[in-house]
Amino acid sequence: MTDAASSVSRSVHPGEGGLLGRDAERRRVGSLLESARDGRGGALLLCGEPGIGKTALLETMASRAVSEGFRLLRVDGYEAESALPFASVHRLTIPLRGHLPVLPERQQLALQVATGAVDGPAPDRYLVGLGVLGLLASASTAPAPAGEAIPAGEAPPPIVCVVDDAHLLDAESLDVLAFVARRLEAERVALVFAARDELWVTERMAGLPVLRLGGLGTEAAVRLLKSVLREPIDTAAATRIADATGGSPLALIDLADELGVRQLTRSSVAVEPIPVGSRLEACYLRRIRGADPRLQAWLLVAAAESTGDVELVRAAARRLGLVDIVGDEAELAGLVELGASLSFRHPLVRSATYHGAPGAERRRAHRALSTEAEARGIVELAAWHAAKATVGTDEQVADRLERVADLAAHRGGLRSRASVLTQAAALTPPGPARNGRLVAAAEAALAAGAAGLAKSLADEVADEVAESGGTRGTGRAGGTGRAGGTSGAGGTSGAGEKALAALDPVTRGRLTKVRVDHTFFTAGPAVVRGAADMLAAAACFHGHDVGAEQDALLDAFHRALAVERQGREVTLPVLGRRLLDGAGLAHGVAGTILRALGTYILRPYREAVPELRAALDVVSGLTGADLMRYGAISIALTTALWDETATRDILERTAAAARERGSLPVLDTTLWILSLTLLHSGTPRLADQYVEQVRELRRAIGYEAEHVVNVALLAWSGGPRAQVEAAADAARAAGFGGVYASGVGALAVRDLAEGRYDDAYTRLKPLVDDPFLQVTPLEYPDFVEAASRGGRVAEAAGVVALLEDLATVNGSVWTRGVAQRSRALVSDDHEAEAHYAAAVATLRPTVLTVQLGRSHLVYGEWLRRARRRREAREHLRRAVEIFEGAGAPAFAQRARTELEATGQRLPAGQPREALDLTPQERTVARLAAAGRTNAEISATMFISTNTVDYHLRKIFQKLGVTSRRQLAGRLEESRAGVL
Repeated sequence: MTDAASSVSRSVHPGEGGLLGRDAERRRVGSLLESARDGRGGALLLCGEPGIGKTALLETMASRAVSEGFRLLRVDGYEAESALPFASVHRLTIPLRGHLPVLPERQQLALQVATGAVDGPAPDRYLVGLGVLGLLASASTAPAPAGEAIPAGEAPPPIVCVVDDAHLLDAESLDVLAFVARRLEAERVALVFAARDELWVTERMAGLPVLRLGGLGTEAAVRLLKSVLREPIDTAAATRIADATGGSPLALIDLADELGVRQLTRSSVAVEPIPVGSRLEACYLRRIRGADPRLQAWLLVAAAESTGDVELVRAAARRLGLVDIVGDEAELAGLVELGASLSFRHPLVRSATYHGAPGAERRRAHRALSTEAEARGIVELAAWHAAKATVGTDEQVADRLERVADLAAHRGGLRSRASVLTQAAALTPPGPARNGRLVAAAEAALAAGAAGLAKSLADEVADEVAESGGTRGTGRAGGTGRAGGTSGAGGTSGAGEKALAALDPVTRGRLTKVRVDHTFFTAGPAVVRGAADMLAAAACFHGHDVGAEQDALLDAFHRALAVERQGREVTLPVLGRRLLDGAGLAHGVAGTILRALGTYILRPYREAVPELRAALDVVSGLTGADLMRYGAISIALTTALWDETATRDILERTAAAARERGSLPVLDTTLWILSLTLLHSGTPRLADQYVEQVRELRRAIGYEAEHVVNVALLAWSGGPRAQVEAAADAARAAGFGGVYASGVGALAVRDLAEGRYDDAYTRLKPLVDDPFLQVTPLEYPDFVEAASRGGRVAEAAGVVALLEDLATVNGSVWTRGVAQRSRALVSDDHEAEAHYAAAVATLRPTVLTVQLGRSHLVYGEWLRRARRRREAREHLRRAVEIFEGAGAPAFAQRARTELEATGQRLPAGQPREALDLTPQERTVARLAAAGRTNAEISATMFISTNTVDYHLRKIFQKLGVTSRRQLAGRLEESRAGVL
């Protein structure tokens, strides 16, 4: 069963026996098909030089798949569609539209908007990817909807999806299909790509297994050459020809057709090289130039229109006075194939036709194609051809391209928008409009994750302004002295600074933001200036765009948090004043948050708390896109207020909103923040679950998940000290002071757990002496324990007083509980017990699991030293249970050692983890137990419903349950931190 997912008509290879010298490759793709038939989906990327046999291998695989009952879907890449977002996704999913109703509504809408079926909010490409995954999963397992050619009652066939010329797909489709390929797990689907062996292709498709095709072996190459020659050739000569061509099948076939036996024999001993690669293209060019001029002109129109639209090519050719019969002559000449669509014999034939023609003739063909495309309402294609027909600059064509870029953005095509705006800028005369288009292209590129392109576009703006002699002003790239700095974003300085000052303020501010975003994306050395540079950007927006100014100020605060004490060129008081100034510009969410943060930086804590609560109330009420926009900043508010409940609530709702909308960047950031904050307000085990979700997410988008390391969690969970210290030092060297400080703080906690109190004190002392906003107070309880246990009771008592003042002002249970524990550590024996007991009682009803465990531990230790062993055992046993369930091995060992000192010894490893589930299975189990449907779990975890069902079957088997209700009960039995 074959679906016309591609407009290109290709003849399927007659059978495996006709494909010479590819036994290993056929076995590889055969194994992929067998796995898909058995419900273990997978993907493969075939890479190789033009003519090496990628398409032939695809055709052989497709032929086998169809003969074995697979449903074949096919889509090919076209250059003319490379800037049309989701064009290939649209063609691929046309045969699957009947399965659209099975998808969650948001995925349905995302697919429909992306493919232009309906208007709506621009979808994230990963949400589109999840929709495509759902369609493929449904089509390969669910009963066929009305209209599909599958007899009623029969199980649907497995699916093989073939993508040829993947390097020519539009960027969004390539990202979507690569995402789908990575998430195939329990689907009856095989997805195979063929692409040129180019670095950018393999980078964009990272995470997929790659099969690189080389030339045929000598024996197979000789057999191929002999099979296509019309008369025998000497084996020695054939061997030399095979070696000289590197075993390229296309070169061998076309050389046989072009030269014949006599010339090939002579070439095998001649000094001149045998035509391969560019020389083979030259052979094609000679053949084309020997054809009738009318045929050459028709071929050029066909080569210029790379989508293979036969009717469009014929109409444009008629406009140039070429009748339809000329196309038939081209087919008879063996240069093209005509059917439902048009294809060249090989890309090198098209390349020779197009690049061998004079520029004026190429532009003439593109003008005809543009006119016909516009007459047919194909706006994007008409603009693309108009651009190809333009010499120099043309503002009207640039405007058309900008409208196409806007359409791309409306459909969620950020990479396509960047590409089209870059073309528009190239056709725009130098000046503000050109600069604005380049900056807009850079913004779109960054939003799509193309950091390198964004940087090159930003640099192009700077270079062109400098070359134009713009020297107005002497301020930094981002603005005036409001930023308090002297060097520009991204390292621009000197003449470049003066040149950039010639830009209009808003463009200058946008350019500054692009440079800052790029610097943080690539961890460049200028991260330490991030806050200062964003203040400079805000100054540029001042008086022009209030919303952009407030957003830039919030971003400045974000950048300050990332670098903490390593920030340069702006002080916290300056930052605080700028935030308060910005708060007064407009009422709203941003203004409320700015006022809270500015007050927190500049005023006493007692005055800041009401503003912080007001901002937290506003953020707590947000949903959807607004929550995604401001959710991350909430961590500053909730941490400053020591509000562990609000922390989890807002961040988990932000993560849910990001999952629902397919916004993986926002989800990645939110999950990462959760993994950090839960070390203070939850458990290392929970923190590790969020890190595992980050890893799973990054696998889905093609990143190396093994490189995801939470330095603080590594310290908590018993990682090698040298490794933790090296990672923390590396973060400090890169300018990320927040990561460094969290690593040092976690190592200090590890020191406390291991009884190395002086080491803990030494690590924490510099942090406490140089406090940083809401971060440092969280370290006060650790510092108190280190100092008091090291004999520095008076110093510890001073910090206890700070904690108690915080608790009095903010009313937080968290603050009160750790303040009570800290007061106990510095109190005389006759006063200490009341504070220990109060700490345990205060923290017991909260989610502050590790904090409760630590309170039980120090209380038990105090009781043991007071020779009250029976009471001590109760608290120490509880501490062991909490720490082992929470994944805090160092504290668990300390509690176990103390318990043994009371005369009681627990069996080694008890209580141990009861549930033998993988991190992904734990997540599925937790969501299923909470009442989520398979479809909802699928959307949450970016996997198909088939994969969810697969995991649930394994979970039920492992836990010995048969229903979700039993599963919920089983998890409840293991509630002590296991899940």
